Amino acid sequence: MDKNRPVSREKYVTDNSKGVQRRGEGLGTGPVGNGGVPHGGNSSGGAPKRSSGGRSPLGIIVALIIVLLGGGGAVGSFVGGGSEPGTGGTPAYTQEYTSADTPVNAVDNSVAEGARAKYTKIIGNGQDTVTLMVYMCGTDLESKYGMATNDLNEMLGASFSDKVNLIVYTGGCTQWKNNTVSSSTNQIYQIKNKQLVLIEDNLGSVSMTDPSTLSGFIQYCSGNFPANRYELILWDHGGGSVSGYGYDQKFQNSGSMSLSGINKALADGGVDFDFVGFDACLMATLENGLMLSKYADYMIASEETEPGVGWYYTNWLTELGNNTSIDTVMLGSRIVDDFVSVCARDAQGQKTTLSVVDLAELSATVPEKFNAFSANTADRIKGNEYQSIANARAGAREFAQSSKIDQVDLIDLAGRIGTIEAADLCNVVRGAVKYNRTSLNMTNANGISIYFPFRKLNRVDSALQTYQAIGLDSEYSRCIREYASLEVEGQAASNADYGNSFDPLASLLGSVVGGGQSSGGDELASLMGSLFFSGRELSPEEGREYVAGHGFNPSALVWTKDAEGNSIIALNDEQWDLLVDVEQNMFVDDGSGYIDMGLDNLFEIDDNGNLIAAGDKTWLAINGQPIAYYHLTSDSEGDSYTITGYVPALLNGERVNLILEFLDENPKGSIVGASTDYHNGETELQAKNLGKLSIGDTLEFICDYYSYNGEYQDSYLLGEPMKVTENMEISNVSVGDNNVRITYRFTDIYNNKYWSKTLDM
Repeated sequence: MDKNRPVSREKYVTDNSKGVQRRGEGLGTGPVGNGGVPHGGNSSGGAPKRSSGGRSPLGIIVALIIVLLGGGGAVGSFVGGGSEPGTGGTPAYTQEYTSADTPVNAVDNSVAEGARAKYTKIIGNGQDTVTLMVYMCGTDLESKYGMATNDLNEMLGASFSDKVNLIVYTGGCTQWKNNTVSSSTNQIYQIKNKQLVLIEDNLGSVSMTDPSTLSGFIQYCSGNFPANRYELILWDHGGGSVSGYGYDQKFQNSGSMSLSGINKALADGGVDFDFVGFDACLMATLENGLMLSKYADYMIASEETEPGVGWYYTNWLTELGNNTSIDTVMLGSRIVDDFVSVCARDAQGQKTTLSVVDLAELSATVPEKFNAFSANTADRIKGNEYQSIANARAGAREFAQSSKIDQVDLIDLAGRIGTIEAADLCNVVRGAVKYNRTSLNMTNANGISIYFPFRKLNRVDSALQTYQAIGLDSEYSRCIREYASLEVEGQAASNADYGNSFDPLASLLGSVVGGGQSSGGDELASLMGSLFFSGRELSPEEGREYVAGHGFNPSALVWTKDAEGNSIIALNDEQWDLLVDVEQNMFVDDGSGYIDMGLDNLFEIDDNGNLIAAGDKTWLAINGQPIAYYHLTSDSEGDSYTITGYVPALLNGERVNLILEFLDENPKGSIVGASTDYHNGETELQAKNLGKLSIGDTLEFICDYYSYNGEYQDSYLLGEPMKVTENMEISNVSVGDNNVRITYRFTDIYNNKYWSKTLDM
């Protein structure tokens, strides 16, 4: 397929449909979908309404121009530890896992010229003493699924001498899944001789996302367990460079610990670390690494959302115990190998990444090249090359796309931009990553990601404030400011053309003649008072001029007929180059309103660039039950591809999003796990994914429901409850005799979303 064409999954049709019926009373969750929500909808609850008016196009432009110018007892292995059976959680690993047969990548022990000396001086010959601090904020990962208890059991299974002090701070959880750790107060434990020893009780119920809590723990460990090697592991949710680390279930209003908060905690803690590791999602970022380089020699973290099994602790702790002088990169490679191998076994199909980064080398070699890359990229955006940067951003490996955190692999992004400065940056970043492994379905993940805005521009201000607080390169701030500002110009131009009162779903359901309306303006309302325009170099006039010459024209989204009688939309190469995604949307008429079946990247494009409309009334189903399915990611290299999406559901009564994956090797698809859905806005951070579903688990699917005039009514259960079986069939099935309306959603390089005119079937 041509490089300027989106990737479609393959259609596999069966005849075992159970039909489309909503069931019971409304759930009151707010919309569960990510594409059919009316303009201005609120995903955290309530029924979003269509806009009854809005600013005129002239008002939007005027507003935009204004902004642009401006001591306890010993306890053995836990009783009742591990996941509860039938919860869809992960097993407790009380047995030793061996990775002897796991292929190990080459470990890079080279040191770049100019890198500072390591903070940690390894004595050698097993004479080193190690204090390993585990900051374990249990949160709902523990209260629902016992993930922290599982990892504590793994630590208890390790063997090490008194030269290893393994100290664990616990808290942040309403209910621990064991009979030992307190749910009412924070505590400190030592794991010693395969026993969990309570050494500090009644520390109070204090927020674990407060930097002072972390710094206090660090000071306690260094004061009571002095060593020449200090390691720190932060265990919990992760949100990357903008959102940071940690969700305390008992202090939801305290938010997460930002990178500037981590910076303060480590500065106040007063310890130089051998490594800082994150058994949390999405923390292997350049911003995090450069900040940590002031306090640690190495970072061990994941670019992607972690599977719920998390790090596997038994083996590498035992190896550390056998040789406390083990090289840090070698120790890190053991952590990485066991993590990837255990995830492949117990979270098969879930995307997995983990890397070891030399922070001394990163801080010495990257800033100069990063500055040059950032300045050059900003200048290219200013110099009318936004489209090429946007296409590079759209094609780069993106992480946690469903959360719209806008983190992409730095080497992949720079490589796609393709300048000399980008190549130089790739070389030094690649050199600083001393060890990196991923799951087989994860391509172009090279060990370090970076925030680069596209999907959710209202995070740009937070990013810029974080960058200022941690001292990140100012040229990169300029770069993302220029990019985001021009994206807003593209959205403003689209809304000026079609009016801010546009409601895409209402237009879709009302079959607006001509189609081609945009929903990009949902960013504008929150950005009119934004600060990220300050200091912008590209003038509003220059921005509007660029967008006028490099904007997708939605008037092309017109249905015609080809020679075979198929309904088609004809687009030329220039128009395809301005699009980053195409998805099919289906609504089923149940006699009272419309059931939203979601967004599927299922489409056909002929050799002439014509999008051919679906000719049947089928939709994606699990075991014959049609489901609301929402496409997330499409990654391809040649003929190889990986496509993922989610299905809103209840798993044994708990609200989750099932994760579906389609591969070139398995085009029919499979369920590879589930993720917690925070539909009440508990946290912006990303929870570790749940592992395999268990046979006998109960699934109930969820759909959004709309009135005939396009107003969201509620979300309902879809079809009858289903038991998980060994082989869950994913296929397209008929949606029955109901009338349906289908449309296609096109996303352009400014993140405007345009719907074609609907087709009734």
